[in-house]
Amino acid sequence: MKTEEPIAKKAYYSIGEVCDLTGLKPHVLRYWETQFEVLHPTKNRAGNRVFRPKEIELVLLVKHLLYEKKFTIDGARQRLLDMRKGGEISGSGKDVTGRDFLVGLKEELQQLKEILSAPRSRIES
Repeated sequence: MKTEEPIAKKAYYSIGEVCDLTGLKPHVLRYWETQFEVLHPTKNRAGNRVFRPKEIELVLLVKHLLYEKKFTIDGARQRLLDMRKGGEISGSGKDVTGRDFLVGLKEELQQLKEILSAPRSRIES
């Protein structure tokens, strides 16, 4: 599946946006969270799941293993563990201060600053 927008464009995505990007239903993503240790998106203050680009890549990897390579859940889980041990994927997926996350967050804040500091006439049109 090829997406128009690069995954790393935003620092975090809602579950609905991840569903649009991956072609999966929300209940599938929630189920996979229970089955795959590496898939554990953080939650925002409202309690909604937020996925970083790295986590979306893991979702796409799981989808590839299950749907294209025809792994079972157990087989895909084992493959992910093997990949993690081999250094092909990182372990926790919980590094919220990772460089990519912070760069994306900085870009979003700069865009927000531009919007908020725009001349009033530009905002109204």
